[in-house]
Amino acid sequence: MAKQLKIAFLGGVGEIGKNMTAVEYGDNIFIIDCGSMFPTNETPGIDLVIPDFNYIVKNKDKVRAILLTHGHEDHIGGMPYLLKELPDVKVYGSKLTLALLQHKLNEAKITMPKCICVDGGSVEKIGVFSVEFIKQSHSISGAFALAISTPIGVIFHTGDFKIDYTPIDSERADLSRFAKLGDEGVLLMLGESTNIEKNGYSMSESAVGATIDKLFANNLDSRIIIATFASNVHRLQQIINICEKFGRKVVFNGRSMLKVSELAKQIGELTYKTGTVIETEEMNKYPNKKICIISTGSQGEPMSALTRMANGEDKIIVGKNDVIILSSSPIPGNEKYVYTTINNLYQRGAKVIYGSLDELHVSGHACKEELKLMLSLIRPKFFIPVHGEYRHLKQHEELAMALGVPQKNISICEIGSQIEIRKTKLAPCENIPAGSVYVDGLMDVDDIVLRDRTQLSKDGFVVCLLGVSMESNSLASTPDIIARGLQFTDDILDEIKDAICTMFENFSYHGSSDRGSLKASVRRIINNIIKARLKQRPMILPIIMEI
Repeated sequence: MAKQLKIAFLGGVGEIGKNMTAVEYGDNIFIIDCGSMFPTNETPGIDLVIPDFNYIVKNKDKVRAILLTHGHEDHIGGMPYLLKELPDVKVYGSKLTLALLQHKLNEAKITMPKCICVDGGSVEKIGVFSVEFIKQSHSISGAFALAISTPIGVIFHTGDFKIDYTPIDSERADLSRFAKLGDEGVLLMLGESTNIEKNGYSMSESAVGATIDKLFANNLDSRIIIATFASNVHRLQQIINICEKFGRKVVFNGRSMLKVSELAKQIGELTYKTGTVIETEEMNKYPNKKICIISTGSQGEPMSALTRMANGEDKIIVGKNDVIILSSSPIPGNEKYVYTTINNLYQRGAKVIYGSLDELHVSGHACKEELKLMLSLIRPKFFIPVHGEYRHLKQHEELAMALGVPQKNISICEIGSQIEIRKTKLAPCENIPAGSVYVDGLMDVDDIVLRDRTQLSKDGFVVCLLGVSMESNSLASTPDIIARGLQFTDDILDEIKDAICTMFENFSYHGSSDRGSLKASVRRIINNIIKARLKQRPMILPIIMEI
């Protein structure tokens, strides 16, 4: 049987997060990214959501390498869990990406696999594939697009990108290489879709620096605290440059900010003069107007440095002489946390400057005109939109069609989709097992546990302790009812107890063989009364004690 070129999606389609794609030809598989996703209100108690990669584990003898497009959590956050299963696999990535991965693996006490550090323009032979890593502009250093030469044609993966003509590191995306690839012929393009709904072009990262520079000039007598993403090393560099210009000392606050800044400094991605960065304990040696604190917490994360400062729980005390700058935009779903943090900072007397008041953040993702440019340069025969919710993928499909890609040559995929790539068409294959794995501490949590947690968080629970005398086949005492998360009144409790006692008068109990039936009867009585009186459906746990 002839070998088939197939591509499978284990994450990152129909959602924004936990990106993971597998490309397969015969006995050769390589993986593009293995990211994570932060939990939502629908996943109570969960620390992290990662792809279900059992398909990869079952075929691990075929896996030749993992290619990392860049170092954001939604692209590398699942790597420690995958590398537990694939300890000998080769990992390719940029200098910063591999440094961030090393840090994650150290924390997880996992040995670093064999890593190959690549630059823009590097070409690597991986099994039957040849992969070219091409410089992209994004909101983190070391981001790549991938041009993958396969036995039947080239697959081009945009990675996360924007078209920034004035990047902070002066290393622009390699548009000329993209154009040349288009001239040579690209069989399939995978294109990120995050900002398809935004018209025009994304602003340059340098625009944020100009805004922050003005804010420093307008607040010369105040201490300045800036909250931003620790991974946006280019923004950290701009802030540090501005601090040096205005003669301010820099203090990093927040665990990830401290670690990323240290890693970036070590590998030369972050530069500053000796004495510019000081420890928190050294701040009291300088007046407030000579200090700038760069902090995590721009998304209002509960345990982040800025949230702790806003709640008065951090060693850095926020007061009336502080100007707080949020150099970010709320990620959808985080708005409540962000605005709660802003309100708390205001209550402490600080002045807060955030996105709705100034241009303090630019996206790292391409807007519609940039997506048009990429499609026009690559001119693929086939197109699959990725890195977006379904509406994003659908709108990216419409954009590709407007630029001349026939609809029959476009496929909108979902998690578990597997597509055979032929020279003449994209042929859907049988889906592979895929989905989400919920990580809670050191354990994976299944859907049943998650469902129970969701029910507990919404409707509470009721425990009914039932003492049964085996000698007289009667209740040893009145049932004891314990409820949490419900507003019980005495009359509801009395009604439940009376109903259980009445039921038991006609119940013949002979021990373990009847235990399940008795529990079901108790559960039904409690459920019916609470549903009628409170319109709630709590979790009900009957406990039978034989005396």
